[in-house]
Formats: sequence, structure tokens, C-alpha cells
Amino acid sequence: MPLYEHVFLTRQDASNAQVDQLTDQFKTVITSGGGKVGKTEYWGLKSLTFRIKKNRKAHYTYIDIEAPPAAIAEMERQMSINEDVIRFMTVRVEKHEDGPTAMLKAGKRDERGGGRGFGGRGGRGFDDLDFSSDREAN
Repeated sequence: MPLYEHVFLTRQDASNAQVDQLTDQFKTVITSGGGKVGKTEYWGLKSLTFRIKKNRKAHYTYIDIEAPPAAIAEMERQMSINEDVIRFMTVRVEKHEDGPTAMLKAGKRDERGGGRGFGGRGGRGFDDLDFSSDREAN
């Protein structure tokens, strides 16, 4: 059976319990379609780059799936009609990665005060630039 990585975004005002319920619902669709669900990760409530359906933030959830294409199509159909799901993406992969995903590792680094992940500016921001040499040259 083909392997997939799936990420879906849930609207910002959904509770964690609602997100867990949606995840369980979509897992059930996959298993009833003859597939298997591997690891599932909740990446948290993160800021979006741009508004999606009037949401500035979204709950991100990641799922490893091994299923026939028909089961994936049914899960995506149900997601498209669900008002709580604002975006989703499924990607076919050759193999699933072992251990936590890069997003989960980035989230742990943010808690220690390290990298910025998706929520920060990343790199140098406008406030960090030094324009003093430009003024002196003029």
C-alpha cells in the first residue's frame, strides 16, 4: 500500500478536544477504508502567513498514513465538507521518517528560547539592520 504524510489545519477557535475528535474521526475513515495510521502529532496553534477563511491562526495536525488511494480520497472528501477544517494537504512518500518530525523538533527548540519556527521572523528583521553607514556616505 502507498505511504502518505497528511497535514490538516483546524480553525483557531476550535478547542483541543475538538481537534482530537476530528483526528480520531479521520483515523477511523482511513482504517475503515483498509488503511493503517502511523504516528500522529499535534503541532499546536500557530500563526498563519495570511488569513484563511477569516482565521489568523490554526491548529496543525500531522498524520502518517498507509492506505489505498480510495481511503485517502474519502478522508479528503470529508475534510472538504467539514467547516472546522480550513486546509489540508496529503503527500505521497517513499517511506515514513522515524522519530519526531522537524516541526515537532522546532517547537521544542522554541520552548528553550532557540530557533523561531514558523511563528517568528526568522533571519534578520528590519529592526536589526544598521543603516548608520548609509547615512554617513550621503
